[in-house]
Amino acid sequence: MKKVVLAYSGGLDTTYCAIYLNKVAGLEVHAVTVQTGGFSEEELKNIEARAYGLGVASFRVVDVTSDYYKKCIRYLVFGNVLKNAVYPLSVSAERMVQAIAVAQAAKEMGADYVAHGSTGAGNDQVRFDMVFQSMIPEVGIITPIRDMKLSRDAEISFLKEHGVEMNFEKAQYSINKGLWGTSVGGKETLNSKDYLPESAWPAQITETEPEQIELVFDKGELVGVSDKEFASPVEAIQYLQSIAQPYGIGRDIHVGDTIIGIKGRVGFEAAAPLIIIKAHHLLEKHTLTKWQLYWKDQLSAWYGNWLHEGQMLDPTMRNIEAFLLDSQKTVTGKVFVTLEPKRFTVTGIESAHDLMSSKFGSYGEMNTGWSGDDVKGFAKIFGNQVGIYHKVNPVPEGNPALS
Repeated sequence: MKKVVLAYSGGLDTTYCAIYLNKVAGLEVHAVTVQTGGFSEEELKNIEARAYGLGVASFRVVDVTSDYYKKCIRYLVFGNVLKNAVYPLSVSAERMVQAIAVAQAAKEMGADYVAHGSTGAGNDQVRFDMVFQSMIPEVGIITPIRDMKLSRDAEISFLKEHGVEMNFEKAQYSINKGLWGTSVGGKETLNSKDYLPESAWPAQITETEPEQIELVFDKGELVGVSDKEFASPVEAIQYLQSIAQPYGIGRDIHVGDTIIGIKGRVGFEAAAPLIIIKAHHLLEKHTLTKWQLYWKDQLSAWYGNWLHEGQMLDPTMRNIEAFLLDSQKTVTGKVFVTLEPKRFTVTGIESAHDLMSSKFGSYGEMNTGWSGDDVKGFAKIFGNQVGIYHKVNPVPEGNPALS
């Protein structure tokens, strides 16, 4: 039998794929579940049990949480990346590292095929296909749900015919959880008007009293929260999430353009990512120069969009990552944050690299680095070309800006 490696989550679509690939296509199925920080140990054990119950030849969990941070999330932090100024790329970033892990597994096993359960209506089909085409071009790609245009009812009927027992009741909301946030999809996100109800959010609000915390950054990476130091930024992110999520912080709905050209909405819950990005951004405002901030904004926006569209393997991404990493040399210090129900406030920073140091002057009050005559000369030279233009091209009396 030829081998197929299946990207397996244990949901309806990948359950269908596991049965179909073995019973109908006659392939030896090897299921791979990729851990990106969203599954508990108990959930992974249940997924493994279901996989073997479907008759797969092998099952393995590939834990890429650390690589997910090192090769992806930290650059999203360095770039303060929020898609459409709202969304921290929770799912799109996750899908890329999952696809890469599945491709590596297929290569190691010498698989003839690789399969995923994406439909033909979303971004994930493109993300998985492009990674597979780049990393394992010699391996065939099988996508039963997409290729056969299967409805949910058709999948359920097929599984019942093959004796599969699982909860076929469609959950009211689809949840996808990872280290960099949780996505929430439901009937409200299928239109342009409705907002998700309180009951739809995975984490309910249990904290009501304000809490002040300190985020400690070292060269752009979160290494401590208040009086706690962590061995890795992954642990720091998870801890921050645990104390901020009960406030209901980080909830929103993202509206964006899909890779395939249609617009879509998705709810998300990302307390730690949003707090980290906003805190990091404030620290950068104090520790980087005007033009460092300017070029970071340009490159980061492009980087985030290209990652969202499945292009993580583009070598241009490595070029931008090198720039982002280099830009973080002075982004070290503390950021002070106040947590409250459904909101947070970034109140200030402390850093040895703070360019707002009072020894160089106080904005709007006094300066110690130049004289009034210095400013007069600077203003004359700085505005010289505009002055020449208006002498050469006189305008009628009135407001020259409106002429």
